Amino acid sequence: MNSELRSDFPILARTLYNKYPLVYLDNAATTQKPRQVVEAMMEEYYNANANVHRGVHFLSQQATDLQEGARETVRRFLNAHSASEIIFTRGTTESINLVASSFGQAFMHEGDEVIISEMEHHSNIVSWQLLRERLGIRLRVIPITDDGHLQMSAYEQLFNERTRIVALTHVSNVLGTINPVCDIIRIAHDHGVPVLIDGAQSTPHMPIDVQAMDCDFFAFSGHKIYGPTGIGVLYGKERWLEQMPPYMGGGEMIKTVSFDRTTFNDLPYKFEAGTPDYVAATGLATALDYVAALGMSRISDYEHALTTYAIQQLSTIEGMRIFGPTEEREAVVSFLVGNIHHLDMGTLLDRLGIAVRTGHHCAEPLMHRLGIEGTVRASFSFYNTRDEVDTLCDGIRRVMRMF
Repeated sequence: MNSELRSDFPILARTLYNKYPLVYLDNAATTQKPRQVVEAMMEEYYNANANVHRGVHFLSQQATDLQEGARETVRRFLNAHSASEIIFTRGTTESINLVASSFGQAFMHEGDEVIISEMEHHSNIVSWQLLRERLGIRLRVIPITDDGHLQMSAYEQLFNERTRIVALTHVSNVLGTINPVCDIIRIAHDHGVPVLIDGAQSTPHMPIDVQAMDCDFFAFSGHKIYGPTGIGVLYGKERWLEQMPPYMGGGEMIKTVSFDRTTFNDLPYKFEAGTPDYVAATGLATALDYVAALGMSRISDYEHALTTYAIQQLSTIEGMRIFGPTEEREAVVSFLVGNIHHLDMGTLLDRLGIAVRTGHHCAEPLMHRLGIEGTVRASFSFYNTRDEVDTLCDGIRRVMRMF
């Protein structure tokens, strides 16, 4: 990618501890925001700020047009069939909770089962555990191989007459594994079972086409794709969303209210109770337009080459252990070096201006499967460079000399 793009991200020019240029390698946690996103949000706050859908006055109509324009941008980005299939949430976590709660209420009973995997983020584990506490459902878990792939033969054997939904991550936030979602969805549909895909780690890095994928639900977060925090998306096929009850009650999600009964609004508003973060929706739409203009396939190719280079360079370090597939992985590398604790490594790299993630990355069951407590995670964006990878490797070697 063109290094001039870095000028769109002012934070990347920071110097830390009055000495070291920032090397930001924590993009799987959150991405930095280009000027265009921040400026679009400022513009709306300064010139078009009013509550949406409710006012007849000019500003309210303008804000509503921006909100619904953002929904259409998301629809186009995901290639959804209809804008009514696009629900704004606070992020991937809320999107998954919405499905677990509303789908569970509509379609699941005691003894019914949901299939997840060993590599899931806590959001796609705890949400279903909460439903288990309420309804008495069961969680069935797909095991993974030692190199971080799903055991697909085991997956196929988990289906039975009580299977109601499959909920899986598209890309592991720890291993970088890109799961074969089209095969996963096809197998589930052969059993008449819908599929929820957690796209938090895939949407920023590759083209997404929910119709070609044929998933029933797809969730992602704005802040992981260069947009603001506090905004996310749930895509759902209309036939499922129409049958599911609202997740929350309040304003906007109703048609009529009396003390005897309430009738609910049409899609997607049935699932959008209360005042939405309409300014964040504009920011998200601006971020999606930004990456779409760069080209998602171009972003994917660049980040794949950068990740491959990172693995090659990291592998030259004595005592390096890299977790996950050696090929066909997304832009994340989790590792440990010798007997150095991941927290010590991350803390000392920070003092050199290098921002990485440490810990279990909200995937404790996966850590148990790997037999470790946590890892150091470097995660990449199109604005990262080979020079930054080299700086990371030099920093690791410098830390090693301290032990």
